Amino acid sequence: MINVYAIVAPAVLLLTLSEFIYCIRKKNGYYSFQDSLMGMGTMIIAQCVNVAVSVAVFYVYGLIYEKYALTRFEPTLANYILCYLGSDFLFYWFHRAGHRINILWAAHATHHSAEELNYAVAMRTSFTQRAASFLFYWPLAWMGFSPEMIIPVVAANLVYQFVPHTRVVGKFPSWIDSWLNTPYHHQVHHGANRVYWDKNYGGTFIIWDRLFGTFQHQVEEVYYGITIHPKSWDPTYLNCHWFMVLWNDMKQATHFVDKIKLWFMPPGWRPRNLPPYENKSPHTCAKDQIKYQTRALPGSTGYLLANLAVFMGILQFVINDKSPLKTSEKVWVSMLLWFGVTLWAAILESKPWAKMGEIFRVCLTFLSLNVLFNIYHFSFTWTASLACISFASILWVWFGMGENDRALVET
Repeated sequence: MINVYAIVAPAVLLLTLSEFIYCIRKKNGYYSFQDSLMGMGTMIIAQCVNVAVSVAVFYVYGLIYEKYALTRFEPTLANYILCYLGSDFLFYWFHRAGHRINILWAAHATHHSAEELNYAVAMRTSFTQRAASFLFYWPLAWMGFSPEMIIPVVAANLVYQFVPHTRVVGKFPSWIDSWLNTPYHHQVHHGANRVYWDKNYGGTFIIWDRLFGTFQHQVEEVYYGITIHPKSWDPTYLNCHWFMVLWNDMKQATHFVDKIKLWFMPPGWRPRNLPPYENKSPHTCAKDQIKYQTRALPGSTGYLLANLAVFMGILQFVINDKSPLKTSEKVWVSMLLWFGVTLWAAILESKPWAKMGEIFRVCLTFLSLNVLFNIYHFSFTWTASLACISFASILWVWFGMGENDRALVET
């Protein structure tokens, strides 16, 4: 089966770096270090979880294909194109449901919580969204597309959707904008402006929005984010924020029907005994938007960037098809990455335990990877490099990072 992500990963990283350099040179303010870093962090966690999701999906879709498929599509170019069109049509309905059904919005809101729109925050995804999306793609297997076709096609569709997540590119000529989901259209979709809510759901093609009445042109300057921001960089909280909101409402609901109904109503609906949500957003337009920021530990920026590079390398042990690790070992490495991204958030928020927690995390990661290196007979160069990185990390955290008097500062 084609590993689409492995093929396009270098291009995605190059595009992100190019946009970042361009925005820095232009000084347009399109990049926030904290928002971007945690976008990459949540992507690392989601990619770890998606390995298990893909295995389950392949098995379930395989059963549907073998027992219930109406026909059998051969893996020809024409049939791959047909499968792509079908996957994009189903994505439109999944995406629309993800904005109109509370339990699906809880899985999707993590992506929209970013208050920027760039290629770094485009990677911000929840660890539940991929599982939720595959509840909508099963008709492709029933129609006669094999899992070996569906999974790479859906991946290719998601890869294209990375492209419109930018503010650098504006409106295209109408002969392109009329049918393709371009940055101009997707800026609307990510807009926090009320006029842009629940619009432009298309993945690759915007024609679905035009057909089903959800298309919206830009009529005012777009600003980004969600009305009730999680007010945290913690990746677990970012992923669970709306689930927690729904859980709290469910506990307070006095009518049993409302406790169940809550999960399937649109975001914003509340049980009959609870008042409407208070609008916690301090802004109503792009000009007065106040973005969430925190005071990070002094001297942490370079360290966190170096960590990001190291984590991207470690991630390959989990998601690469050629990884020698067993499933249990991949789970453990994934937990180490999750712990590490959680420590990034603690450093960004100047938690009092952040430095000691990071030193403990570095030691635990060194010991764990060293054991795996020995089991799989990695060369001494790998072990020596790991030791040098770990020792340098401890020195940087202990001596290179300062302390802040106040943990949280909103500007």
